Amino acid sequence: MNMRLLIPLAVVIYATSLALMPRPAIAEDSSLVILPEQIQLRTTHDRQLVVVQRQEGEQRLGQVANGLEWTSADPSVATIEAGIVHPVSNGTTTLSVKAGDQTATVPVVVSGQEEPTRYRFREDVLPILSKRDCNAGGCHGALAGKGGFRLSLNGYDPDSDYFNIVKQDKGRRVEFAAPEVSLLLNKPSTTVPHKGGLKLPRDSEDFQVVAEWIAHGAIPPDSDDAVTERLEVFPDAAIQKIGESQQFSVRAYYSDGTSRDVTRWVRWSSTNDTVSQVNDQGLATIMGPGEGAIVAWYDSKLAIARTTVPYSASTDKSALASVDDRKPRSFIDEHIDVQLQRLNLVASPNCTDTEFLRRAYLDTIGRIPTLQETRNYLADTSADKRDKLIETLLESPEFVDYWSYKWSDMLMLNGTLLRPAALKAYYQWIHEHVEKNTPWDQMVREIVTSTGESTENGATNFFALSQTPEEMTENASQAFMGLSIGCAKCHNHPLEKWTNDQYYAMANIFSRVKAKGWGGESRNGDGARTLYVSTSGELVQPRTGKPQRPTPLDGEPIAFDNPEDRRIKFAHWLTSPDNPYFAKAITNRVWANFYGVGLVEEVDDLRISNPPSNSDLLDAATQHVIDSKFDLKSLMRTILQSNAYQRSSKPIAGNQAESRFYSRYYPRRIMAEVLHDAVVQVTQVPSKFDTVAFPGNDKQKTDFYPEGTKAIQLYDSAVENYFLSTFGRNPRNIVCECERSSEPTMVQVLHISNGNTINDKLRSQASRVEKLLQLRRSGLSDEAIIDEIYLICFSRYPYAERRRELVQFLPPINSPEERSTIEDMFWGLMSTREFLFNH
Repeated sequence: MNMRLLIPLAVVIYATSLALMPRPAIAEDSSLVILPEQIQLRTTHDRQLVVVQRQEGEQRLGQVANGLEWTSADPSVATIEAGIVHPVSNGTTTLSVKAGDQTATVPVVVSGQEEPTRYRFREDVLPILSKRDCNAGGCHGALAGKGGFRLSLNGYDPDSDYFNIVKQDKGRRVEFAAPEVSLLLNKPSTTVPHKGGLKLPRDSEDFQVVAEWIAHGAIPPDSDDAVTERLEVFPDAAIQKIGESQQFSVRAYYSDGTSRDVTRWVRWSSTNDTVSQVNDQGLATIMGPGEGAIVAWYDSKLAIARTTVPYSASTDKSALASVDDRKPRSFIDEHIDVQLQRLNLVASPNCTDTEFLRRAYLDTIGRIPTLQETRNYLADTSADKRDKLIETLLESPEFVDYWSYKWSDMLMLNGTLLRPAALKAYYQWIHEHVEKNTPWDQMVREIVTSTGESTENGATNFFALSQTPEEMTENASQAFMGLSIGCAKCHNHPLEKWTNDQYYAMANIFSRVKAKGWGGESRNGDGARTLYVSTSGELVQPRTGKPQRPTPLDGEPIAFDNPEDRRIKFAHWLTSPDNPYFAKAITNRVWANFYGVGLVEEVDDLRISNPPSNSDLLDAATQHVIDSKFDLKSLMRTILQSNAYQRSSKPIAGNQAESRFYSRYYPRRIMAEVLHDAVVQVTQVPSKFDTVAFPGNDKQKTDFYPEGTKAIQLYDSAVENYFLSTFGRNPRNIVCECERSSEPTMVQVLHISNGNTINDKLRSQASRVEKLLQLRRSGLSDEAIIDEIYLICFSRYPYAERRRELVQFLPPINSPEERSTIEDMFWGLMSTREFLFNH
């Protein structure tokens, strides 16, 4: 078969797609650039899809697709048709493009044209099977395969795939004498019935590639074969307009130093379909404003192309001067302001003192301000009152309780998984470190290298919650790096770069972690469990039947015969400033706590295919954490001081539609434990926490929590409380922030209206209602009563008109309705969004 005589279907598809693109106007102050900016074609079947972009300074703009005039300085070396460069003979040449009165050029190097075409299984056949979804989970890549034919998911195991295609069932799937009638081709081309439908048309280039591979003896994969090391996507970032289209091109770089265009075999997806959508050929349509990304997947490698689509609030750049015109306080404001300018967004103005007071208390120490704290803050007229408040909060005892609780969520402190004494020791270990402001990297190193008895060294309980090397690997990766690598336990990760071999190499680090003793047979046992590290033992990789050399993800391997605790080297790798995930993961967690929206969402999902909303800002914030030697308070202080954090939560014209770029503070419902404690603080009636609920109906009394214990001080997520369960507290069954729910439900509405948490506390004779009644009867004015209620609930005074309205509702002193009226006023305020939400 002569491949040069074929008209590849991919070329037709690309040409049609490009012809359908709208023709954007070329701005007078822009230039043209051809991407990629260098072209190398090394075999007779190589080609390169090129795209022409408008460029303004260093900024890439939209694509120019129509009205292009292409010329090749030497057509005997290379030609271009429909945006695709084809090799002709060895040599160098230059391609030129003209659009209007603008031109651009790109150098082309062609080699290897005298060599015969030899298709390879790993490099040529597997990409076709992956692109056509033959090895997808819904087809032959399923665990049991389909129709008796099984492939590794997304081609992660070339050797087994080759055997199953060429050798299995006496080689019935390939026919060397007549490749085009091979079952491997007849099935997906539907020449014979195929339940999966048409996957590989007979007139396609991919069909011919597989046929020629069979015709030349179905060359097997070899250990010396070049493997894909990375991908590059063109353009990697561009500012687009709604309604425009953008063709992307992808080049793969191999371990032997070569590279080639693999666009036609890439699987495409969009991280945000409201911004851009992409088809199977890499042609994206710009849908709406914001920033999103196009993800290119090829051979278990990924590349990201950032798409920026400005909002249409204002086309006059001079009108983008922010309503909040304060100078940037730090790198945070600098990066956010740049992005707001890029996206054509305006920022909401500065929030009021009362809004900042309540917001900062809730986000920093997990409670609302007291009546006296509110009065003192509002009476302070100093210019630096906010900065002084920030320092007070960061040094308060409640800061320790709140952040100990946050880390307890992440580390799964759960009484259904740990014995009481061990659980308490774990919490006390966390609490002591938060109190001492131990640097985060030191704290994590102590956890992952811990040994000893679980009731004496609480950190060892991390390994009691993860009792196999695989669980230890997955939980450490999720908790400390924001990486969910569990998929790689069975196959290469479909959304990340992690391979099955990397998973077991990482898990083998923990293969020698052992434990003995459980400290009693009942749940009341002390939970004593001694953690130690053996000097031998390996974890076998099931696919190969051999252990993988213990290696951190993308780290240096550890020798099998090294008798030292492998976790020590792992801990240094994990917490190193050079680890691209560790500092970034904790930075994103802290960021999300204060801004309500992480730079990466979900907050613990730091995969490559889930890019941050502002990558430059995340990098800068991460570097701040590293430079401060993992003192998290330093980042918290910088966040609290920023203009972005101190903006109003009220949207203004021009930023109503955005929710990821920090043009305003985003209101969110207060987390369950903090909301519960706010109810207790307002009513002054504490809750009892005296029962631990186990799976099923099994419950057990506990005396660990004396009267007055706050929900945020509970170190056991299994402590029974209907309010906390209803409002979505984290049950801590797995290491995932997704376990906590902030979704509103009808049950929550009914509980606020008719439940016993608020109503019973208000009716109690010990409640604040009774104290206000006594103050009223002692001469406190009705206006002052209303002010007290507002200051207690909202940390602000009521508006004058509302004060007058509410005063009229107050019945005469000592009347039968007096108490119920004040109860109703409290209930009315506590059931509003202003109370239930941080804003």
